[in-house]
Amino acid sequence: MAANRVLITGGAGFIGSHLADRLLADGEEVTIIDDLSTGSFENIAHLEGHPKFRYVIDTILKEEVMADLIDEVDVIYHLAAAVGVAYVIENILKSIQINIRGTEIVFEQANRGKKKVVLFSTSEIYGKSNCLPFREEQDRLMGPPTVNRWSYAATKVVDEILALAYHREKKVPVVIVRCFNTCGPRQTGQYGMVLPRFAKQALLGVPITVYGDGKQSRCFSSVQDVVEGVVRLSRSDKAIGGIYNIGSDHEISIEGLAQRVKELAGSSSAIEYVPYEKAYEHGFEDMQRRVPDLSRVRETVGFEPRVPLDDLILSVINYFKR
Repeated sequence: MAANRVLITGGAGFIGSHLADRLLADGEEVTIIDDLSTGSFENIAHLEGHPKFRYVIDTILKEEVMADLIDEVDVIYHLAAAVGVAYVIENILKSIQINIRGTEIVFEQANRGKKKVVLFSTSEIYGKSNCLPFREEQDRLMGPPTVNRWSYAATKVVDEILALAYHREKKVPVVIVRCFNTCGPRQTGQYGMVLPRFAKQALLGVPITVYGDGKQSRCFSSVQDVVEGVVRLSRSDKAIGGIYNIGSDHEISIEGLAQRVKELAGSSSAIEYVPYEKAYEHGFEDMQRRVPDLSRVRETVGFEPRVPLDDLILSVINYFKR
């Protein structure tokens, strides 16, 4: 059964705003909180005036604010986090504070009323593992703490451990979702997200910049598919206490993605290869492949990614054509 009242932390962000759209369409009362550090009011402006929607521009680090908001809802979708490799590398201390202390506050307040928390985690959790496809219970392989990109993955590992501890010790209902390369309208390339960056470059006719040799591959999933899976999991008693990969298992190389974006945009852009050190930092580490095993989410709630990659790419191109 659908919950009547929900709180979305990070609700003015890319995924959070699409989740708000979906839940409002289902008749739920939606409150979002966002400090707009990486989110944008533009993402939720169309919801202003909706009788079942309200927004709070504030930080989740304020315990009194979070206590009041969580008291009023049945389910918390916790998305507020420092996101994007580029952003995290440049804001490590802030990222650690938001991702760990922010999550602590969410669970401290949710625990008082045993409110359900849907925690958004990440495929970064799997680190440099070559054991593919990635299964939820497999070992993780992280790089050294001297490489800044791993700080984000480390904070999300702590978040997951914290969530499971609250579930086991305090009986807080918890669902953890690990999202894989979610894309779609409203996502920007500002913090390193590859598809919107490629789309903007293609439309401007400037070189499409591929980092490294472009042979690294990812599975890009539509935000509509991801939101559908998350909502199904949030409403399933069977999902409580579990960790779920969510996304697409259709793999494409980054240079293949660049070529497809160029073709679908009708662009004359050249494809240019840029060393990682120039794009990020010296010693930057990337993963060659990142493919989820979706067996668990398929078996639990019948999730299936439905949006073809070309349709996803076109939705991003058309968003930037506005």
